[in-house]
Amino acid sequence: MSADENRNEQVEEELKDTAEASPEEETATEDSAEAGPESEIEALKAQAQEFQEQMLRSQAEMQNVRRRAEIDVEKAHKFALEKFVKELLPVADSLEKAVESTEGHENAGELVASIREGVEMTLNLFMGSLGKFNVVQLNPVGEPFDPQQHEAMSMVPAPDAEPNSVVAVVQKGYTLNDRLVRPAMVVVAKAEDAPKIDEQA
Repeated sequence: MSADENRNEQVEEELKDTAEASPEEETATEDSAEAGPESEIEALKAQAQEFQEQMLRSQAEMQNVRRRAEIDVEKAHKFALEKFVKELLPVADSLEKAVESTEGHENAGELVASIREGVEMTLNLFMGSLGKFNVVQLNPVGEPFDPQQHEAMSMVPAPDAEPNSVVAVVQKGYTLNDRLVRPAMVVVAKAEDAPKIDEQA
């Protein structure tokens, strides 16, 4: 055999080996090509789901923020006058004290009667103005003591009154839109069989 023939045989063998190996390589290539898009699709699906969950969370958070803002605005509208009302309450107290101070002096003359009438009219006008803004006076005489709205100044024996009921009001309380602005300062009836409290302690 000549060298050319040897070379030809070697080339033919290599071609046969390549032809035999190529279907397997093609199958492997196809498998990797098929596996690539499927795993990529799964990854994209997972990513899309994650984005959707983030979007839903963001929407829920925005609704909560909006709700909180609406509640804050509503409270601001309802209770914006609270400080102003607190400043006006001593005026109401003074007018009431002026009316109370003229009680029992009806025979003192026309001047006292006209002053009393003027102060009563002013007090009624003032209380009417407060009422327009949902300011309500608490005058709980005879009502059960309520620590949410009343402040007990003292307890006294009162056989005619129910135990733990209000027998006198030292200073009237006020609410604004059902929120307590100032508690009523009251004297409470003590139960007859209640233990004696040492007030010096």
